Amino acid sequence: MDSFDFQRPTASRRRRVTISDVAGKLGLTKGTVSRALNDYPDISPSTRERVRRVARTLGYQPLSHAQAIKTGRARALGLVIQLSEHDAHRPFLADFLAGISFVASDQSWTLTVATADSDATTLGTMRRLIDERKVDGFILPRTLVDDPRSALLREQDVPFVMFGRTRDTTGGAWYDIRSEDAMTDAVHRLAALGHRRVAFVNGGMQYQYSRLRLDGFRRGLARAGLEGDRGLVLEGALAPEQGEAAVLSLLELPRPPTAVVFAVDAAALGLYRAARRHGLRVARHLSVIGYDGIPDGQHAEPPLSTYAVDIRTAGERLARMLIDRIRGAEPEALRETAPAKFIDRGSIGPPELSTDGLARRLGTRRFTNQRPK
Repeated sequence: MDSFDFQRPTASRRRRVTISDVAGKLGLTKGTVSRALNDYPDISPSTRERVRRVARTLGYQPLSHAQAIKTGRARALGLVIQLSEHDAHRPFLADFLAGISFVASDQSWTLTVATADSDATTLGTMRRLIDERKVDGFILPRTLVDDPRSALLREQDVPFVMFGRTRDTTGGAWYDIRSEDAMTDAVHRLAALGHRRVAFVNGGMQYQYSRLRLDGFRRGLARAGLEGDRGLVLEGALAPEQGEAAVLSLLELPRPPTAVVFAVDAAALGLYRAARRHGLRVARHLSVIGYDGIPDGQHAEPPLSTYAVDIRTAGERLARMLIDRIRGAEPEALRETAPAKFIDRGSIGPPELSTDGLARRLGTRRFTNQRPK
């Protein structure tokens, strides 16, 4: 378990700017400047912003320990990254942290990041940060259907915001991407191209996003007038190997799908392997749409069509919402969602073969491969 702070670097060998310098520049008392920087409600928003702007210009950095004693706040946002998560090291993490730390720095807060390797150590790390008063609240990424992190923070009366939604919305603030709408849109796009048998390969059902994306997929089928075959819905695919296994299973069906929608891009890349094993061409014989917009999808042939998320903006919004929550905003007023953006890279197209034609091609190939030489 490691933890570290993201803060602005301080210049060496320079006299430290004090609150008196800020007050003198503004023509205000030190008390007024102090109260403005510490978000006291008796200071108008315009004055608070003016004080922060001048403080940033002068390079004023409050002493965190002194400020904590005065206000009871560490002016620190907490984030615990669980390394056992399937996407803990994905490239998006850098953008996510950049968005959070930008807002924290702009508001003269810090970001305290810790790592953990399991659910238990995640909760233990959060308890330690709370007990040691190193953070004022937490950002919770990758929400679960029943999330023990939010339950702990409700019990401890510690502010939090979620990147995602969860089943229990009590006291919850969140910023989330409407991935369920993306799944609905994916089905519509495929139906418009002529696909009548569309499969869905979901992620882990412990994640709330999986429930939402499944709902969105089913809604898309209903609106497009497509058959809702339970055999065309699989789950638990979070990596290419799992995605490949899922597609191989789908292609064994008497009436295989001509298109597959994936809840996560990493699993969608497994479809390319399965297609090659059966001599199928992606976009011609088997269309695929993913979700996340990971860079690896651009290197597939053809590149993976997907729904991309602006992860830096998500980090910025979550940081601003958490600061507002710590300052007393009601969680019900801090609930936002945003759309994902579809990127057509060429992995979808009109089906060259019907479902029956694809089944015959697969059957012939299997028969040929199984004949004694």
